Amino acid sequence: MCNLYTTTKSADLVAQMFPSRPLRDLTGNEPWPADVYPDRLAPIIRHDGDGLAVARARWGMPTPPMYLKTARDPGVTNIRNTNSPHWRRWLAPAHRCLVPVERFSEPGADHKPVWFEAAGPVFFAGIQTQGWTSIRKVKDGETTDDLFGFLTCPPNAEVAAIHPKAMPVILTQPDEWDLWLSAPWDQAKALQRPLADGALRIVN
Repeated sequence: MCNLYTTTKSADLVAQMFPSRPLRDLTGNEPWPADVYPDRLAPIIRHDGDGLAVARARWGMPTPPMYLKTARDPGVTNIRNTNSPHWRRWLAPAHRCLVPVERFSEPGADHKPVWFEAAGPVFFAGIQTQGWTSIRKVKDGETTDDLFGFLTCPPNAEVAAIHPKAMPVILTQPDEWDLWLSAPWDQAKALQRPLADGALRIVN
């Protein structure tokens, strides 16, 4: 599963992908680390009042309680089973987000990351929650965070050759971005599908 990706480098660059729809910047437009790992802060586009905003959130949604062995919750980065009651509460448009991505990796046979890239600006189809209190790291105790994760689906041909189980749900077109952010779930769920074969290339 994808536990490393490279994000767009600033809120200003993210906003340029929506020239006809202003995005409120909640990040200060400061550069952020390009490579994103689980439990790190990363930019997302989420609903903000009547509009949209670029905000930072911590990568890893709350773990289903049945899978927690201690009070610590490391978070769930990749979400596949959207029929689960645990995830259903976050599938409405208000909790959906777009995760800016330039490339993503899957572990290769030697456990080193193999990087994939699509043409043009793309986003992962994400979900998010704000103000969630949990113990992410024992040394920090309870913290209250904005969290996000993204959906996965069966892999296309390029990803399946490296990782046959799953790939992130990737949205490549503005109409898909709008549909993900605004449509009822019975329509938006159709976006939980792999990219067409040939839509990704392996990069170093």
